[in-house]
Amino acid sequence: MLFELPPSAPWPWWRKIVFRFFFIYLLLQIAPWTWFDIIPGVSSVTRYYYLGMDWLVEFANKHFFHVREVLVPLNGSGDTSYGWTQVWLFLSLALIGCVLWSIADRKRSQYAIADYWLRTAVRYFIAMTCLSYGIIKIFALQMSFPNLSQLATPLGDYLPMRLSWMFIGYSTPYQVFSGVMETIAGLLLLNRRTVTLGVMMAAGVFTNVAMMNLAYDIPVKIFSLHLLFYCLFLMAYDYKRIASFFLLNKPADLTSLYEMHITTKWMRIARVVGKSILVILIVILPFYNSWEYYQSNQTGADTKPISSGVYDVISFERNGIPTSPLPGDTLTWKDVIFEKSKSGSVNTTDSLFRQRYRRGYFNYRADTAAKALHVFKRSVQGDSTFLFTINYQLRNDTIFLQGKIRNEDHRIKLVKSKRHFQLAERQFHWLSEYNR
Repeated sequence: MLFELPPSAPWPWWRKIVFRFFFIYLLLQIAPWTWFDIIPGVSSVTRYYYLGMDWLVEFANKHFFHVREVLVPLNGSGDTSYGWTQVWLFLSLALIGCVLWSIADRKRSQYAIADYWLRTAVRYFIAMTCLSYGIIKIFALQMSFPNLSQLATPLGDYLPMRLSWMFIGYSTPYQVFSGVMETIAGLLLLNRRTVTLGVMMAAGVFTNVAMMNLAYDIPVKIFSLHLLFYCLFLMAYDYKRIASFFLLNKPADLTSLYEMHITTKWMRIARVVGKSILVILIVILPFYNSWEYYQSNQTGADTKPISSGVYDVISFERNGIPTSPLPGDTLTWKDVIFEKSKSGSVNTTDSLFRQRYRRGYFNYRADTAAKALHVFKRSVQGDSTFLFTINYQLRNDTIFLQGKIRNEDHRIKLVKSKRHFQLAERQFHWLSEYNR
């Protein structure tokens, strides 16, 4: 044997059945063979796994589950019809595999070695997830501070997820605190001596995340609930120690759950090297990349030549005819917002733009030589559909736009508004004499 585990007594029959089921289900969910896609060349092999999984999910939905006639693949949402079909598929495969395994291997007394590797795989998956989300939160990169377009949108027009996203993004200290907690949990899980504390911290973190996803309809419910389950799965191994210390006021025994005695020198060296590579990949590189991205986004400078801000529409002419917003009018603009990132939004329900929360969003590229703005559509799916080109003239805080939109001549005058948003002022008071 290349390594030795502490002695294990024979397992009761029910534990062997439970282990077989979860061994199959958890490995299908965390798919440890896909963790190495970052290594050059590995993705050319694992792509066949993804292709096979897509075929199997589609086949299972067509012949058994019928979740939707046409499955929507995983995208910004992890709770699509494809995602739910995959959950039912994995549960079914785990159940069928458990029955067949139990029949074929009914005489085995225990699965101590396989159980060790399952715990290790789940433990590292939780750690990688904690670190990947925690590190970007430390630099306040996951949830952004509300931009001007969001600040100008009435609160009642937001969907619950966007409201929750801005709630966290508004407060950099809170987001950083959340990231620090996730990162600490992830680091504790990397050390065998601190796994119990790490998994308990991770359980607390993911309980909050799962509750946010459920309460605010954030479409990561499947993933967050599984993360919480993974933590509870590991805590179940330690339930006697946890209960003794936290509930019964008794000493907690030492654990050997994550101890493995390696009998050969080359295996000990390989373990140190492998662990070092893992730390570089899931801790050092993400931290460095997040730091670089954070630094590159700290300039806060406007994208020339258009100065960012809210612009009121002073006049709006279509085919030479002045128009003003009327009830039910979907084409006339009421205000225009230019962000610092070559993007913006229009206060209109015109379907020409990408509609979100009763505003039309766009990206633009400025041609300063021709004094023209090339306007594009922006979407979650990366749609860069060209919308129109419009000429501009700048005079102090006034922008004159002229060009064709839907083959109709438009002349639009915009004046920069002096409007400001109290929410963006980041108000904080130690002493508060009244409830604001």
